[in-house]
Amino acid sequence: MDIQQLNVRKQRRAIWITGLMVAIAIVIVLISLNTGSIRLSPLRVMWTWLGQGSTVENLIMFQYRLPRILITILAGIGLGVAGAVLQGVSRNSLADPGILGINAGAGFGLIIFVSFFRTMEGPIALLIPLFTFGGGVLIALVIFMLSYDRQRGLLPIRLILVGIAVAAGVSAITLLLSLKLDPDTYAFAATWLAGSVWGREWVNVWALLPWIALFVPWVYLRSRTLDMFVLGDDIAASLGNSTTRSRIVLLLLAVGLASSSVAMVGSIGFIGLIAPHIARQLVGARHQHFVPVAAMIGMIMLLSADTIGRSIFQPNFVPAGVVVALIGGPYFIYILFKKTV
Repeated sequence: MDIQQLNVRKQRRAIWITGLMVAIAIVIVLISLNTGSIRLSPLRVMWTWLGQGSTVENLIMFQYRLPRILITILAGIGLGVAGAVLQGVSRNSLADPGILGINAGAGFGLIIFVSFFRTMEGPIALLIPLFTFGGGVLIALVIFMLSYDRQRGLLPIRLILVGIAVAAGVSAITLLLSLKLDPDTYAFAATWLAGSVWGREWVNVWALLPWIALFVPWVYLRSRTLDMFVLGDDIAASLGNSTTRSRIVLLLLAVGLASSSVAMVGSIGFIGLIAPHIARQLVGARHQHFVPVAAMIGMIMLLSADTIGRSIFQPNFVPAGVVVALIGGPYFIYILFKKTV
């Protein structure tokens, strides 16, 4: 079998698996629409979609559940693709937005917000995504500057090590500031930091949609550049690629995707780590094939975690970040042992 036939087979496999992931996601969406403190049967969900639902059913479906589901879909895609980019540009399969300090920066932005405004209600709450996004971008820029070398550009290994150190420091400052909050504000901040999907309104959907709709296709168009980074900077440069500029552009895309997603769903880790790993095992290492699959897996993971968290302990709920951590923690340990053994 020649190389062209092999590439065609891999492309067909990637398309087939992506379609399978979409089908799985649709099933989970249907389950999520039926899940909540007020249950709606599949028949009532169908009638509500057809415009035959009652006032209460329309309110539940279109003002509460549907925006939340769309937020988890968009954020899951953003986190999955961001993880794929970070692992590609750093050539480190353990890289993800949490390890590189982006989640810690977003949490720092949230604590700054609640420390000044002391409220999460009313129009002022719409500033929360701006603060969390700003915190993530600010910390990412600090990490970039500390990882930059004048002669060799942005160093992948230094990026990981600096990210871990800065994330630890920022997390300590965030914890210190959170201890000065009143009990209600602290409860909200702690829930957000645990990974609770707080963006549940249509305005949150429209705020997140442009980031995902613009940056994800942009990343996909630069799949060949990510493939070159896997081969090493010297080979990438010999192929006519400006490694420093391309790495910075891709890192900014990853920071934008991760920060905007975390701003809406809280500090959720492991999705950016696990989704690219699973996608790579399913369709191979070419980013053109596994970036879409990583996006679908990230979406399925977050959507499933939020649905499970809302349904198991009703009327209480478990933050989606906790559910993801229960799955991601053992998988992270498995990856570590696989890489070291």
